[in-house]
Amino acid sequence: MPSGRAHKYGDGREALLAAVVGVVAEKGLRGLTYRAVAERAGVNNTLISHYFGSRSALLEAAMEWASARSIRLSDLSATEEVDEDFARALVELVQAEPELQLFQYEMILESRRKPELRPSAVKLYENYIASMQQALQKHGYQDTGPLARAIFAALDGLVLQQLTVADTGSIHDAILRVGQMLERTPRLQSSGVEKSQSAPKQPVG
Repeated sequence: MPSGRAHKYGDGREALLAAVVGVVAEKGLRGLTYRAVAERAGVNNTLISHYFGSRSALLEAAMEWASARSIRLSDLSATEEVDEDFARALVELVQAEPELQLFQYEMILESRRKPELRPSAVKLYENYIASMQQALQKHGYQDTGPLARAIFAALDGLVLQQLTVADTGSIHDAILRVGQMLERTPRLQSSGVEKSQSAPKQPVG
């Protein structure tokens, strides 16, 4: 009997993607069957072949959907700072839709065992890092490629801890500490001032 748990995502393609995320988060990839997805979405399982054609295409689409939804909900690209508002929003996102994050961690780990999943896993992380890099560039940070990867790695690890071993208060405070460390990182708009202050004074003629 259909569970109806994915009905808030409609009754078509998005419902199926949300159902894939939920099934994998709950049962792992071994529990992912067309029947399980269709029952969770509350639709006929023939829709899976209609929309996606294969299990691998279904998984790839689900990974893209999950990362896009997470980025949109946490608003990484639009954030002003890794501050109180950001910390609260990220903690609440994980609390509200933990299956989004659990699904992605399951897929990343599985890509170690199944090389055919690696391109999708790499794309998943690159989407997050690109979003973080966009936010850093917007606010004038330097060397944003490595910096974006480092900041995302810190946040990604904290999300994993929230899902498994840590309470939300500890995670909230740790996110704020990440923001404080980021604030001490040089920005492009301040580099001119720093250079003028550190440059040797020219003798007056």
